Amino acid sequence: MPVTIDDAVAVLRAGELVAFPTETVYGLGADASSAEAVKKIYAAKGRPRNHPLIVHVARVDQIGEWAQRMSPAAQRLAGRYWPGPLTLIMKRAPHVNDLITGGQDTIALRVPSHPVAHALLAAFGGGIAAPSANRFGRVSATTAGHVRSEFGDVVRCVLDGGPSDVGIESTIVDVSGEIAALLRPGHITAREIEATLGIALAVPGAASPRAPGMLAKHYAPQTPLMVMEADLLLELAASMTRQGHKVAVLARSARQPLLNGVTWVAAPHDAAGYAHDLYANLRALDIAGCSALLVEQLPLDAAWAAVSDRLMRAAAGSASADAT
Repeated sequence: MPVTIDDAVAVLRAGELVAFPTETVYGLGADASSAEAVKKIYAAKGRPRNHPLIVHVARVDQIGEWAQRMSPAAQRLAGRYWPGPLTLIMKRAPHVNDLITGGQDTIALRVPSHPVAHALLAAFGGGIAAPSANRFGRVSATTAGHVRSEFGDVVRCVLDGGPSDVGIESTIVDVSGEIAALLRPGHITAREIEATLGIALAVPGAASPRAPGMLAKHYAPQTPLMVMEADLLLELAASMTRQGHKVAVLARSARQPLLNGVTWVAAPHDAAGYAHDLYANLRALDIAGCSALLVEQLPLDAAWAAVSDRLMRAAAGSASADAT
């Protein structure tokens, strides 16, 4: 029997975990007001407890239950982009548990737009703490199937809402200080945020809050991943296959070279399409049994900043290739 919203709400109220779709990626959720439930997120993911979580709510008027106040910048951004793929960092309300914030005085909040996520949040009535539904540091899940393959019976309640529309995690903006700062790029670009606020975003510094997705090593497949220009990619793939290695390639061209031992995936040419397919492509290539996963360098313009960020961290987080 398919899992229903009522089933998922009952699981959350029992203090257990629910995986659910959002427009960005699938989340691994728990009742944000229950410390014992939130601990199960960290245990399931293998996530360090100083790494903060995002609390999802159904409506903007619930923000006051979690944050001290919404600054003018937060109000403008929420009015423009919520519900949607934007997370805002604000000063936390005094009662919020340290497990949610990683021990910081700030909290990450989001109002997702996915209809299944919205229905779950509305029926539950409270906040749901939910990082991405994958093992810590690994490739995020964008389908219910990804979640099931990642966790098996560890997460028994998985709401299936189809593939995520955006495909990469939300943009994160810190609005807890005097000047807003971009902490994680996403579908909503820095240029769009600046246009909404009418000011330039600050550069994150040492005093900026920790936020999900800021670690240098993240979103990583098990297969060693390298990002390089197309000519070098073809040269390395040819060299490795001559040595008897199998090679996985995420390219921007459908013209696969005539090389034995190459698993070739041609990604969409536009940034939004590339982002939508990114994690599904990485997961498919990761299970192809190859010695290395070679990714063609992306364009340098602003539209590609978010997916370039994910690939940079994925390359840093994957094992080093020794078959060169």
